[in-house]
Amino acid sequence: MSQNTLEIQREEKKELYAYQKGDIDAIFDRLDNAPPKHHLLYQLPTGGGKTVIFSEIVRRYLSHNDKKVVVLTHRIELCKQTSKMLTGFGVTNKIINSKVKELPDQNDFSCFVAMVETLKNRINDEKLHLDNIGLVIIDEAHYNSFRKLLNSFKNAFILGVTATPLSSNIKLPMHQSYNELIVGDTIGSLIEKGFLAKATTYSYDVGLTSLKVGINGDYTVKSSDDLYTNTLMQEKLLHAYTERSLGKKTLIFNNGIHTSLYVYETFREAGYDIRHLDNTSSSEERKDILQWFKKTPDAILTSVGILTTGFDEPTVETIILNRATKSLTLYFQMIGRGSRKLPGKDEFTVIDLGNNAARFGLWSDPVNWQHIFKSPEFYLENLRDDHEIELFFKYSMPPELRAKFSKTAEVNFDVDEEHKLIIKQNLRSKVVLDKSLDQHAAMCVDNTETLQEAKMLAKELEDDIEDRIKRYSKCLSQCSKNYREWLVDDYKQRLTLLIGKKYREKIMNEPD
Repeated sequence: MSQNTLEIQREEKKELYAYQKGDIDAIFDRLDNAPPKHHLLYQLPTGGGKTVIFSEIVRRYLSHNDKKVVVLTHRIELCKQTSKMLTGFGVTNKIINSKVKELPDQNDFSCFVAMVETLKNRINDEKLHLDNIGLVIIDEAHYNSFRKLLNSFKNAFILGVTATPLSSNIKLPMHQSYNELIVGDTIGSLIEKGFLAKATTYSYDVGLTSLKVGINGDYTVKSSDDLYTNTLMQEKLLHAYTERSLGKKTLIFNNGIHTSLYVYETFREAGYDIRHLDNTSSSEERKDILQWFKKTPDAILTSVGILTTGFDEPTVETIILNRATKSLTLYFQMIGRGSRKLPGKDEFTVIDLGNNAARFGLWSDPVNWQHIFKSPEFYLENLRDDHEIELFFKYSMPPELRAKFSKTAEVNFDVDEEHKLIIKQNLRSKVVLDKSLDQHAAMCVDNTETLQEAKMLAKELEDDIEDRIKRYSKCLSQCSKNYREWLVDDYKQRLTLLIGKKYREKIMNEPD
């Protein structure tokens, strides 16, 4: 049986699982017993079947109530998917899109599916009025655009649905719009029950101190482009792919179009089959590329933003986060694109090139959604910042550089342990740097034949020096950024002088 046939059968079956039935019953308990104008928020992970659940809620509501339902989405693709799912549940529905100016036939439908902006415009134009609405369902409720329409449905029961009950605007927390939150099954539980694929995450340390945070609270596209288009980051991405995802269907998420195009060129020049997709692509281009991605086993698709929602391709085997984000919602959305299960697909790979797992935790880790719902500002304020995350990076000398120090048995230097020993001996902290300098100088002299070669080799230790100074600074009680930068410059100057001294000693000790 082909994979396409399996997917079609799965879509037509529309089986409700035990956890879905339980959540539907809990929602109807609130719907039947809550006070008027109650606003309820429901959380369920991506891949848990939110659309199936609220489609069954619509069907059941309409069978017991003489009122109508409105389902709000924020993207046209979600409108079409939702309408198709509702039809599968036997719900007669109509999509209100940009082509619909009036609704002379509204009595022929019991359910309407609309984009928030489109419906808001139609209501403001006073050309469209929806009568007798008893239930409003808001998909992807963490977006704030829905707030514009709440006053138009003052007498309806509001049900928001989201995988991440954390508002996209910290100034408009979700507990201001919803009276309570119902939390569905966890990612870990859905994996254990066989409904979601298990993720294996590989994190590659990335220095993010050059990134700037914009007014939306996330890293700016420009600063991300500047970082992720540099040669080192492109090489790191290509290395991560070949090491962890070679031959697998791979979806790469970037923060900017400029970065995605760089990724496209980097992989193409390396001989890999790759396509690029962003919000400037035409609908025809998008359709062709997604069709190619679906049917090509080892396809690589580099994208910007548009595939985080409304995109379902179960054959994805690897997700690469070629970006950093401060958005918990976006983090879950991106990884969720790889979590769909298929026969023979029980696991998928996540490659993290933005320290995102260190910031938010692993995708399948437990999350206290009730706490985030009630106190989002506390959660956001206590996220680990980039400086703290980078303090825990463990520098590892690249193999090609390590080969240049083949005559040196040990190239590592544990600054933290050395500092503890120095303090125990009541010596000054700077002794740690003296010992580090002595090791670095010896490495350069022992592995070269001339003084000039030794000085040139020392320049390749820049990343190691930066790491050691960063760890040394952490050991000090107070250390400003300017002082750290001075320490690096001073270290390099002293290293050059020490190499010269050791080289003279080497010549003096050589036999005649």
